[in-house]
Amino acid sequence: MDSALEAPLSMGFSRQEYRLVRIWEERVCLTKLREKVTKEDGRVILKIEKEEWKTLPSSLLKLNQLQEWQLHRIGLLKIPEFIGRFQNLIVLDLSRNTISEIPRGIGLLTRLQELILSYNRIKTVPMELSYCASLEKLELAVNRDISDLPQELSNLLKLTHLDLSMNLFTTIPPAVLNMPALEWLDMGSNRLKQLPDTIERMQNLHTLWLQRNEITCLPETISSMKNLSTLVLSNNKLQDIPVRMEEMTNLRFVNFRDNPLKLEVTLPPSENTDEEEERELFGLQFMHTYIQESRRAGNQVNCSTTSPNSIDADG
Repeated sequence: MDSALEAPLSMGFSRQEYRLVRIWEERVCLTKLREKVTKEDGRVILKIEKEEWKTLPSSLLKLNQLQEWQLHRIGLLKIPEFIGRFQNLIVLDLSRNTISEIPRGIGLLTRLQELILSYNRIKTVPMELSYCASLEKLELAVNRDISDLPQELSNLLKLTHLDLSMNLFTTIPPAVLNMPALEWLDMGSNRLKQLPDTIERMQNLHTLWLQRNEITCLPETISSMKNLSTLVLSNNKLQDIPVRMEEMTNLRFVNFRDNPLKLEVTLPPSENTDEEEERELFGLQFMHTYIQESRRAGNQVNCSTTSPNSIDADG
């Protein structure tokens, strides 16, 4: 006997009566869903927040004209297997739920531009996501257990924004290093110990967040990232700043706060209070002063990604 039928049949319902009840429930669900559909900027959006929808009914397929889902804090346990049939989807935002996996059918969404799955319980990412050829923004922050990405994701030729913060990455995945259009990357609050020499491949990157990791040194190749304008490295284990970083003329914001750097550098006092605050916030002058002091002392640490233990802790 179908296990789904056992309970109603045990309560005296016939199969026919139970099917009628199910049809009625589906219609009620569809009516509720239709009430949640809005139009914004000419886009058809399903918007639900802070309601209980652990699963999405198959009747949702009757709303296949939807272009955007915004389903937040609804206790959603899984992305429906039929997700691939929503061919008009441009934005899929299912953040702050309890989703544990991404179905392979996600790869059928060839028009999808934004996939936001932050604050869920996802552990792995399917290679089929690489078929989402229009994807520009991918957010997987605060899933806590993701530690790698399939190499095929480097085929996301339009991806410019990637958030992998608060997971379990110990290195920047090769797939990320080879994403040709990537401009913004957040890998803060992971377990990165070092950055690969090949980080320079990310030539279009302008913003890189690496705060709260375990990075001990920076490869000199980071200086070849000519478009990098924001670099956040606070709360790591850095002992030095590569001299060649002074060649990074596009840098506008850097943060080396809360690192055990070897040299103690004191910036000259400023007469302008606003300038003093800006100097502390941006850290650019600190970086350049540190490099000058380091060159003078002649004690630059050699960072090698093949020998992460080569750092001399005593300088």
